[in-house]
Amino acid sequence: MKIVSISENLDIEKRIAITPDIAKKYISSGFEISLTENYGAHLGFSDESFKELGVVILEDEKKIVDAADIIIQIGLPSDEKLSYFKENQNLIGILNPYLNKEKIDVLIKKKINNFSLELLPRITRAQSMDILSSQANLAGYKAVIESFAKFEKAIPMMMTAAGTVPAAKVLVVGAGVAGLQAIATAKRMGAIVFATDVRMASKEQVESLGGKFLTVEGSENLETAGGYAKETSDEFKKKQEELLAETLKKIDIVICTALIPGKKAPIIIKDSMIENMMPGSVIYDLAAVQGGNTSFTKVDQLIEKNGVKIMGETNILNKLPTSASNLYAKNVFNFVTNLYDKENKKLNINLEDEIIKQTLIT
Repeated sequence: MKIVSISENLDIEKRIAITPDIAKKYISSGFEISLTENYGAHLGFSDESFKELGVVILEDEKKIVDAADIIIQIGLPSDEKLSYFKENQNLIGILNPYLNKEKIDVLIKKKINNFSLELLPRITRAQSMDILSSQANLAGYKAVIESFAKFEKAIPMMMTAAGTVPAAKVLVVGAGVAGLQAIATAKRMGAIVFATDVRMASKEQVESLGGKFLTVEGSENLETAGGYAKETSDEFKKKQEELLAETLKKIDIVICTALIPGKKAPIIIKDSMIENMMPGSVIYDLAAVQGGNTSFTKVDQLIEKNGVKIMGETNILNKLPTSASNLYAKNVFNFVTNLYDKENKKLNINLEDEIIKQTLIT
């Protein structure tokens, strides 16, 4: 059975879906692997490092795809590359079906099985395949590093003969995977960390990392069965706004991570709140690509409002592509292992398996 991956558009995506370590695992499991020339060269993975493992390196992407049983990517390929696909192939990646419905419908008509890994169920058995968690972990870490780099004061408290430098105060909005990693990173660097989330279950996790949880009355009812945050009621939003508005007056750095899958990001930090923040404060908006948690957020731009810097990027993981690729490739390997019937050397698309059923787009 042949697994292939072709180069992503490096202008927008520097991660790769198969690393040398994972290529070795696939080959040990009986798969044949083919990749594009210079597939991982930009990350320091030479063609030779893949060839030494038994990977076939080819220049012609059409030829690579034509021979494939499974195509593994980060995102959905371009229209031209999708035209190379043929009946009964299997595409695995972060396909973003909410935004790419028309493209995916074309693939479905071609009888291609499309597995979108961001749709994985939040169950114990799927944890090793959970690309959202592995990538969000790195995003939360890097958001703190990027925001601290733009903050023009010291982060930890420093006691010197000339006086004391106070510790920076950080607020993390949304205590999911990215938020929890942001809390841990900021705390390790010496900041005083606060966090808020609509899910009361997050309180214990935040406090275990040394953060102070800001509680809004009614939070206990705002978590879905899948572990995501629900959209909030108007009454809850009002209470949350009052608490946030007061808290933000003394905050130096805000890390925004609030997202609702498949929908525009909610505006959490209102314009009036930003007006009352201290000049020199920084907001890093991880929700930028889905509209942002502030109305001023612009993707890949640093906006300054009343002395407050607001920033967010199309893909923050492009600043950690090697680490992100290593984790993503391992997640996908675990997914393929679950999908593959080793005894009969074929894919077993068993729709009674919750993992397969939820990720297969039909």
